[in-house]
Amino acid sequence: MDIDALIDEVIAREGGYSNHPADRGGPTRFGITQAVARERGYFGDMRAFPRTQAVEIYRARYWDGLNFCFVAELAPQVAAEIFDSGVNMGPAIAAKFLQRALNALNRQARDFADLVVDGQVGPGTLAALGAFMDARGRAGEAVLLKAIEALQGARYIDLAESRPANEAFLYGWLANRIG
Repeated sequence: MDIDALIDEVIAREGGYSNHPADRGGPTRFGITQAVARERGYFGDMRAFPRTQAVEIYRARYWDGLNFCFVAELAPQVAAEIFDSGVNMGPAIAAKFLQRALNALNRQARDFADLVVDGQVGPGTLAALGAFMDARGRAGEAVLLKAIEALQGARYIDLAESRPANEAFLYGWLANRIG
């Protein structure tokens, strides 16, 4: 899995500077919100936020720090999806999608025990993913990916239904983030 290529894809999809009035994230550049940039030590104008710092944040906060690099060793397509979901919805939500999907696909705990859905990709989640892949193989990865995308799509609909201002983003979310 080439994390640099994934980061380039996310930056291309997210675009440059944005400050949409309906976006609760406020000013963003390359998909990095001002709040995240501030947490990581950048205090300048977001219009000038450097791409190199965005790449560093994506790698540290949305890939290595979440153990998605280990997911990639077992299921690279799933890792790419939860990376992208984590960027768009928050890393813990993406990890919960993976955990919920694994729990639903474990054949009533015959393949592996149910996971605690805590939003952390730790040893238990990685072991469950490994057991799933051993039981289901590469074809299983495609099914797991569909389950994660179904959860993601349902969340986008929920976000639009619960906050009408999010309807401004729903079409793009579904067009660019699902499938």
